[in-house]
Amino acid sequence: MIGFFIFTAHLLTMAEHLDDKELLMQFRESTSKEAGYTRIIKKYQEKLYWHIRRMVVTHDDANDVLQNMFIKVWNGLDNFREDSQLYTWLYRIATNESLSFLDQQKKRSSISLSDVETGLSNRLQADKHFDANKLEWKLQLAIQQLPEKQRAVFNLRYYDEMPYEEMSRVLETSEGALKASYHHAVKKIEDFILNH
Repeated sequence: MIGFFIFTAHLLTMAEHLDDKELLMQFRESTSKEAGYTRIIKKYQEKLYWHIRRMVVTHDDANDVLQNMFIKVWNGLDNFREDSQLYTWLYRIATNESLSFLDQQKKRSSISLSDVETGLSNRLQADKHFDANKLEWKLQLAIQQLPEKQRAVFNLRYYDEMPYEEMSRVLETSEGALKASYHHAVKKIEDFILNH
């Protein structure tokens, strides 16, 4: 039994060393499809979790969105044409799932988007580790004040350090529009931090 756990741990650490083409080849082989999928999840789940979490705020919501996202990945990976990098495709799905989740939340509660954003800010402030005097918490509050798509742009650029070219594939918009959106987001965040 101990040997099984060592073997499993070895497979999972191996995923970090395989490039995306190797992972996709494993997924496309019927004998290694599940192992390939597991390795893709292992390689990207932490980055995707934090990308989603920054948009939806709570751990439980982020886990739900991540689960839904990986179901879509399982169902769609056979049709992935490799027009973009795998991580770009995964980020696109994660971003769309996060935005859909926020939109559903808004519709379910029949409230305005600003009320949803206020609710996200309230959840953030309810966190037991919240300290309004710490810059990181002020930054998080400021980010929650941004419109959803602008928040996605800011998070991808600031936290994930994604180049505009990749962001344009993830968000399916022009690089120029993304640069403008990021600039406006930074300005709004600076204003919020200085005035709160």
